[in-house]
Amino acid sequence: MDYFRSAIDRMASYVPGEQPQPGTNVIKLNTNENPYPPSPKVMEALQCLDSEYLRRYPDPFAKEFCQAISDTLGAPADWIIVGNGSDDLLNVLVRACAEGRDRTIAYPTPTYVLYRTLSAMQPASVVEIPYADNFELPVAELIQANAAITFVATPNSPSGHVVPLSQLRELAQGVSGIVVIDEAYVDFAEFSALSLVQEFENVIVLRTLSKGYSLAGLRLGFGVAHPKLLAGLFKVKDSYNVDAIAILVGAAAIRDQAYKEACVEKVKASRATLTTDLKNLGFTVPESHGNFVLATPPARNAESLYLALKQRGIFVRYFKQPGLDDKLRISVGTDKQNQVLVEALARLISGSEPSDRTETVSDELASSKT
Repeated sequence: MDYFRSAIDRMASYVPGEQPQPGTNVIKLNTNENPYPPSPKVMEALQCLDSEYLRRYPDPFAKEFCQAISDTLGAPADWIIVGNGSDDLLNVLVRACAEGRDRTIAYPTPTYVLYRTLSAMQPASVVEIPYADNFELPVAELIQANAAITFVATPNSPSGHVVPLSQLRELAQGVSGIVVIDEAYVDFAEFSALSLVQEFENVIVLRTLSKGYSLAGLRLGFGVAHPKLLAGLFKVKDSYNVDAIAILVGAAAIRDQAYKEACVEKVKASRATLTTDLKNLGFTVPESHGNFVLATPPARNAESLYLALKQRGIFVRYFKQPGLDDKLRISVGTDKQNQVLVEALARLISGSEPSDRTETVSDELASSKT
């Protein structure tokens, strides 16, 4: 018996970055988590949790969290939709707006692979437009596609580049469908596209607390858009898609901007040092505005380096696909973690250490918080 829709049988699953086994000490630089702990105010909120938050259903519109966002970012509270991570909101958008060949999805590539996965699940036809070598947004081609949904990640993963506001504005003006500006990594960039939601009814900006706020394990994100656009999305989201603990903790995290900014500045400084160190080893590393870098090794032997690092207990991300199969995406860790990575790469590149060595990093280095 065939249990699944034909679209599900045909599609490829999304493959997340590898997670280490519980209790395993590794240097984990493959899924772009923040290397620093969440705000102390987050932990205080958890310790003061009232049992009523668990007994009752949560607020279906997460109003406490929305108000914290409004107070912090200046967006009206009724212009905000909250999701179980920004991935949840991507799913809601696809379910609400895309369908078959008549309501297509478009995006530039390479980018976040989940866009393709969600399109296949719907199913909805996809227009993938390759970025040029300089990662200039293919505005004209995206406008010509005139999709029901156009996804643009900025800063983009895995490239780390940002899209100028002028190009996003041109895109929003040129299409009749929704422009989704995915700002998962915006805390590490120099500007945001949030102002565009005031200019364009068809623009939604998505954010997450996974990166800048060190809450990847919480699963909490939000979108900001005109209430007319949100009205259709509220019809599609699950009734209680965000749990009460996430609402409480998320509000505490958003309100502690000083702590978040201090961690972000440390990551940005480490990103600059890591970029320089990798370049000194002969890697090609374009400027990144995320908490990661995309690095091309001098011998373009990215896969073998990825495997050799993994044997040593250092996880980085390798994408076995055209245009990326000679590159490594490396999350920015603590300075100590980055140093261990660079030293391991230096030995591998110089040949002073065999690539099939099985020893891993020490527990002290793997669990370093410095």
